[in-house]
Amino acid sequence: METFWEAFKRQGVNRRDFLRFAFTITGLMGLSPSMFPEVVKALETKPRVPVLWIHGLECTCCSESFIRSATPLASDVLLSMISLEYDDTLSAAAGEALENHRKEIIKKYWGNYILAVEGNPPLGEDGMYCIVAGEPFLKHLKESAEGAKAVIAWGSCASWGCVQAAKPNPTTAVSIDKVIKNKPIIKVPGCPPIAEVMTGVIMHIALFDSLPPLDAQGRPKQFYGNRIHDTCYRRAFFNAGQFVERFDDEGAKKGWCLYKVGCRGPTTYNSCGNIRWYNGLSYPIQAGHGCIGCSEENFWDNGPFYQRLTTIPVPNVEANADKVGIAVATAAAAGAIAHGVISKFRSKNNKGGE
Repeated sequence: METFWEAFKRQGVNRRDFLRFAFTITGLMGLSPSMFPEVVKALETKPRVPVLWIHGLECTCCSESFIRSATPLASDVLLSMISLEYDDTLSAAAGEALENHRKEIIKKYWGNYILAVEGNPPLGEDGMYCIVAGEPFLKHLKESAEGAKAVIAWGSCASWGCVQAAKPNPTTAVSIDKVIKNKPIIKVPGCPPIAEVMTGVIMHIALFDSLPPLDAQGRPKQFYGNRIHDTCYRRAFFNAGQFVERFDDEGAKKGWCLYKVGCRGPTTYNSCGNIRWYNGLSYPIQAGHGCIGCSEENFWDNGPFYQRLTTIPVPNVEANADKVGIAVATAAAAGAIAHGVISKFRSKNNKGGE
């Protein structure tokens, strides 16, 4: 299989643009600039990695996010960075031809391909709540994972179970790690995950032939190492005790902290605050809506979304200039009155002493 650099040259990409791309990818993977030479070398020498992308119970929002990647473009990812061999949503082929190709890829690249899973398997009724190519997705998942060198759980559906696994969970939907026990799984939660995060995870595996550093829950540390609260541009208002009380109040118009109207930023780990969405254009908090914690486990059952978390202490309201002025004036008036009372008291005492 051709290397990344060979794929770029085939498409007419010059050396300058190739190096610019390598620098972008270095930052996207959360690596330091000193790693840039190693990334260039890997792009020049490593073969593109075959990827199988399968779909269980889900809404396809992960794919929708991915194809809107702007840095790099989704087309560059698919055509130059990885070898997407199977995707029953994006593939031009369909039916038996596509399913036969999936089985051929599994045999041909046994132990060397990446399995990307979007959605989750329902265990109820022997998996009959989700059928792919005439068979339960549960079987589809096990068969596809058997020869993979690593498995990526795209989105909160595959990572945690998401809305399908929310109470009362009639289909007995579960996260994929409840089914796949013998393969390393990288969880990339979010509903959906950020496109550039998805690209960064794939590229790390492809270029370094290893998993990115993971936290205790199996999430890549470079993308899930901080709370949204830690990188939120509204954090200063939280620290100052300036909160939106209602979505139509003056605080909302001034862009104050959304914590009191339910924002889950203080308990949610993701890159929304720094990478944002659609080439850094915006994210829910910037658009005026609090984080609902979509990348956290069981977030559907952690509602209601518009009530604040009582476990997070709210700072005291910071006194603004007007309040300080009023307080000073009040204190001065009180001081003047007190001074007058004391003066009169002293005057009476002095007269009595005479």
